[in-house]
Amino acid sequence: VPKGHFVVYVGEADEKKGFVSPISFLNHPSFQKLLSEVEEVYKFNHPMGVLRIPCSEEAFLDLIDSFQSS
Repeated sequence: VPKGHFVVYVGEADEKKGFVSPISFLNHPSFQKLLSEVEEVYKFNHPMGVLRIPCSEEAFLDLIDSFQSS
């Protein structure tokens, strides 16, 4: 993973895909909201210590695209 980036796995059940994302995403209000929702449901108790967001790949990409237009 390049410096200044992190990996997040997106998907439901066995359909997970890894995305290398800039650390700046962590400061974006929409991404923080998404992480808060994930924390409420999963308590960040992720297997193997990875960050996993259980949403569709399309929904994640739409969220990332919105960062670039804001």
